[in-house]
Amino acid sequence: MNNIYLPNLVTIEDIYEEAPDVRSFRLVFKDQKLRDSFEFKAGQFGLYSAFGLGESTFCIASSPTRKGYIQCTFRKTGRVTGGLANLSIGDTMGFRGPYGNSFPVDEWKGKDIVFIAGGIGLPPVRSVIWNVLDRREDFGKVTVVYGAKTVADLVYKNELQHWEERNDVTLVQTVDPGGETPDWKGKIGFVPTVLEEAAPGANNAVAVTCGPPIMIKFVLNTLLKLGFNENSVYTTLENKMKCGVGKCGRCNVGDIYVCKEGPVYTAAEIKKMYNDF
Repeated sequence: MNNIYLPNLVTIEDIYEEAPDVRSFRLVFKDQKLRDSFEFKAGQFGLYSAFGLGESTFCIASSPTRKGYIQCTFRKTGRVTGGLANLSIGDTMGFRGPYGNSFPVDEWKGKDIVFIAGGIGLPPVRSVIWNVLDRREDFGKVTVVYGAKTVADLVYKNELQHWEERNDVTLVQTVDPGGETPDWKGKIGFVPTVLEEAAPGANNAVAVTCGPPIMIKFVLNTLLKLGFNENSVYTTLENKMKCGVGKCGRCNVGDIYVCKEGPVYTAAEIKKMYNDF
């Protein structure tokens, strides 16, 4: 019987400094057969090991359309993420997954897609953004609304510039009041407010959002105000993931075990949850 807790070995192929204490790893499986055969869906997550310290849960931030590697993005916040942050290109770490459900991207063909993210909440959405952009002809308008506390806290700065330069993507960037720099050309304000000002069309559209829980709550309210159907608004509770397989019981929100059922939920499903999500 296979050990469900045994991680696969991966090599850090590249490291990207995204923001203060935030970095991305490009990872490749040491097992060539697994490297060639590994598949996942946008929205699924994995557990990443710093040997001798434990493992942490993050989404897979790369798109399933990009083969041969996976990417994760994390903030240095504790023992395990601190250990991961100390690793270098060429080092070995552990990965197990993919776990969880996913965003139903195939069901969105022909629809407009609106992405809304805050701070470190962009990595879970990045997987879906690139999934959509790599299949650009399948979808209508693509809008990305992204904000952070300060300009320095914006992650994927090179990709944000790329999306801004594309003529088939509408990108709206914002930082909190006081977080701007003298050369900042984006918006100043909180994400839900900027989203309402941008007013993306709700007709034949779906929305994907991730960020701090308080931001998600206000974004969901704004989207409903803009006319989005609560069954067409998706979010991920990736930050609630713990062991990945529903064994430790620490992923529960009320009577729901997110590791078993999530992390992707519609706004309609979120409304049925307890207020402490």
